[in-house]
Amino acid sequence: MAINLTKGQTIDLRKNDKGETFDLSQVTIGLGWDVRQKGGGGFLGKLFGGAQEEEYDLDAIGFLLNEQGKIANMGRQFTNSNGRQVNMYEGDVIYFNSMRHPSGHIWLTGDNRTGAGDGDDEQIIVKLDSLAPTFDRIVFVVSIYQGRKNNQHFGMIENAFIRAVDRSGKEIARFSLSGDATFNGMCSMTFAEVYRKDGTWKFRALGEPHPTDNFVELLGKYR
Repeated sequence: MAINLTKGQTIDLRKNDKGETFDLSQVTIGLGWDVRQKGGGGFLGKLFGGAQEEEYDLDAIGFLLNEQGKIANMGRQFTNSNGRQVNMYEGDVIYFNSMRHPSGHIWLTGDNRTGAGDGDDEQIIVKLDSLAPTFDRIVFVVSIYQGRKNNQHFGMIENAFIRAVDRSGKEIARFSLSGDATFNGMCSMTFAEVYRKDGTWKFRALGEPHPTDNFVELLGKYR
């Protein structure tokens, strides 16, 4: 049974206190959220069409850090097929414009632009056992695309979670957050981190909100 974490709690991903072991050759970091409904909310309101669900574009991002807690490779500029210039391409930042790390050991499965549907809204998959020793830590962030412009923030988000699932599909841990007044005006969230410790991998629940809706502004402390 998965462990439900509280903010600041750290667990061993490879085995739990009950002796259960997990296959870290491929771990899915799943992130999900629901947008609090406006007017006519609740089950009956939704059933009769009274609820109005606003579309939010939340993006999952992963920062790969070295032993010094820094991003070693910020990637390169790239011009895509639409002629648009993309920054940080094929670097140590996994995001919607650079979804797969050059090593092939960590990737974002897709860019969910509405958050519709049950379960994980976005997933970052990482082959922890294959990740080069130069990578010591992965920080997982979610930001609301154009949240400042659209007046969207984590105070309007509910049932947000991050979870870790091993290769066999066993959920190892889950950290849940529900938006409240303390998250008003907060457009990004550092959800959790995974890091090496004593030959294994640890998972720490963070839940640190940030006002910015641009994850690039959060990179400063890691450069």
